[in-house]
Amino acid sequence: MDGLPIEDGCVAIHGDRISAVGSPEELGWRARHDIDLGDMVLMPGLINSHCHLDYTMMRHAISPPKSFSAWVQRINSLKRSLDRSDYIDAIARGFEALVRYGTTSVCNIESFPELMPEIASAPIRTWWFYEMIDIRHRSTTEEVVLGALSFFKKQPPSLARYGLSPHAPYTASSELYRLANSCASKFGMPRTTHLAESREEAQMFERASGELYDFMRSLDRPMGDCGRGSPFRQLWETGAIDSDWLLVHMNELSESDFDLIGSLAVRTLHVIHCPGSHAYFKHSPFQYERLHKLGVNISVGTDSLASTHSLSLFDELRLLRDSQPWLSADQLLRTVTVNPAMALGFGGSLGQISPHALADLIALPIVGDSRTICGKIVDFQERVPWVMVDGKVHTN
Repeated sequence: MDGLPIEDGCVAIHGDRISAVGSPEELGWRARHDIDLGDMVLMPGLINSHCHLDYTMMRHAISPPKSFSAWVQRINSLKRSLDRSDYIDAIARGFEALVRYGTTSVCNIESFPELMPEIASAPIRTWWFYEMIDIRHRSTTEEVVLGALSFFKKQPPSLARYGLSPHAPYTASSELYRLANSCASKFGMPRTTHLAESREEAQMFERASGELYDFMRSLDRPMGDCGRGSPFRQLWETGAIDSDWLLVHMNELSESDFDLIGSLAVRTLHVIHCPGSHAYFKHSPFQYERLHKLGVNISVGTDSLASTHSLSLFDELRLLRDSQPWLSADQLLRTVTVNPAMALGFGGSLGQISPHALADLIALPIVGDSRTICGKIVDFQERVPWVMVDGKVHTN
């Protein structure tokens, strides 16, 4: 993803970094070398920019719901029926699935961070986003944020990194967003949130009505922010979010939202699209082309198995291709390589094969020329047989 494909190429690796890339002649390659992958495509490891590994055991557990609110209530009921060992097993199985399909970095929303000391070290590069909710929460907003920061200070060095994730505008107060934004900025942590996901969320904030509005009001959520405009506009104009956020979904945007995005004097917005989850909920058509033309950096994630059928990013790319046929295969691959790397602040270090980049690579048994190879990669449906993370090989 740093230039045209190199036929019969070589990559030199020193420790956890790529030191050189080129032809055998350019690298002074000789018969004696460490790994000959044969007729394979060597490419950057994939980056899943939004995932919920906690829910890996929920595949097909919830039939497509009549409403988003009904799904929220159903998944909350399922979560109450599971214990600590169920979630730990789910996370382990989720990691196995990610590696099987060539993911070497993942942004995981962790709903139960208290389980993390019991979780074995992640096999891939993992951003653990501490999910934060203060609606109907026994702790104050300040205690929620301080608890998250205290937790992260105790974690040992590893492939893991940490971030903050106020869940969504209907479960997290604007004050929680502002505090999370301030603290994450101070400590250099990424932040992400679910935003403008469903028509019911838009109806709740724009018109103070609808099924989600009624459900949240029944939980004694303060409803003073409803009827005051879109959730995106409210969070942006109050300074609760900024261009450093990874904004997940952004499915239901108003004309006013697009006007606001077009007027922003920022380098770019980072939006995460989840094609499988989007199709499952039958959201309004995702406005990819319109956001793209406004300069928005769009990445792809799988979301959870409670709302999609697999954790394969290749599956997600094919769904995206079906809904956005104007995208080239190269553009599709960028949504799981260079685009999420940029969103995470790792542009040049992840998502591409270039000198000084981290040695996160995958190899696929595909043969083709430079004109067709990207399309064949998107079509790949098998287990990825060779994965390297941080300079260490994992054989599937």
